[in-house]
Amino acid sequence: MSYTSDSLEQMRARAVAGYKATRQLFRGLKKQKAQQLDKFFHAEHQKEFHHIDCLECANCCKSISPAMYTTDVRRMAASLKMKMQDFIDAYLLLDEDEEYVFKTSPCPFLGEDNYCAIYPSRPRACREYPHTDRKRMYQILDLTARNTKVCPAVFNIAERLKSGGGL
Repeated sequence: MSYTSDSLEQMRARAVAGYKATRQLFRGLKKQKAQQLDKFFHAEHQKEFHHIDCLECANCCKSISPAMYTTDVRRMAASLKMKMQDFIDAYLLLDEDEEYVFKTSPCPFLGEDNYCAIYPSRPRACREYPHTDRKRMYQILDLTARNTKVCPAVFNIAERLKSGGGL
């Protein structure tokens, strides 16, 4: 499936319109359903990424910045043969949560072909995005709801959950 800026904007508009319902549903999912929730998300994650190619979309790299740990910053700087402080000065800023994020959007390492120039050294948050295959999904349901506005896979998973196709 190919993603255009129009199709991504349409998805985002649908996600924004349904955001309240998504958050309400997610808030209703209790910790006692943790195993069912994980099982549902993991199965749906596999289905989505069986037919979605992130390189055709890269909306996450184009529109949001990952929060980065010091180890991420050190690894990226080393891969570019830069001093850590020079890397920070060139590419990063501290956000309101005192976490490093990229200064610019899209990601400064995203190529026109949607490939990442520092892929082997990318931040942990990029490695794990969109986080729909992790354990204890109930802990990140607010983040998952926000990610419906960015990632078509997360949007599709949430829509199936809202339509009763899950738990």
